[in-house]
Amino acid sequence: MSLTHFDAAGQAHMVDVSGKAETTREAVAEGCVVMSPDTLALAQGGAAKGDVFGVARLAGIMGAKRTSDLIPLCHPLPLARVALDLAADAALPGIRVTATVRTTGRTGVEMEALTAVTTACLTIYDMLKAAEKSMRIEGIRLLMKSGGKSGDYRADP
Repeated sequence: MSLTHFDAAGQAHMVDVSGKAETTREAVAEGCVVMSPDTLALAQGGAAKGDVFGVARLAGIMGAKRTSDLIPLCHPLPLARVALDLAADAALPGIRVTATVRTTGRTGVEMEALTAVTTACLTIYDMLKAAEKSMRIEGIRLLMKSGGKSGDYRADP
């Protein structure tokens, strides 16, 4: 298997997508921030810095929009949809973050979905670190992608 971001000489390059057809592409990613039950209660009640869920949601959207500025070989994409779902999960305990990103274009939005989740998780950590520095960001992964030449993908449960 060859890696698309390297040429025949092994040099990094941006993939040429000019010959690809424009199709609707969507990706869903997830991750979580694991914390103590007390910190989770604080997050749900509003921390000192404000609405943890709302700020993290906005940060995730902003992160998706800036992916090509952060990941060197990513194409800048016109995003049609960026949606983040943040849910308190007492079983972790912590907050589960899911991002859905959609575009119509020549390349996929997997990196944008992963960046959205990561940015939201980092924001949750930042907003709650005064209460608990031992929180863990875990399980960031691609759940699903659709569209494009490589076809659809669904992660194992």
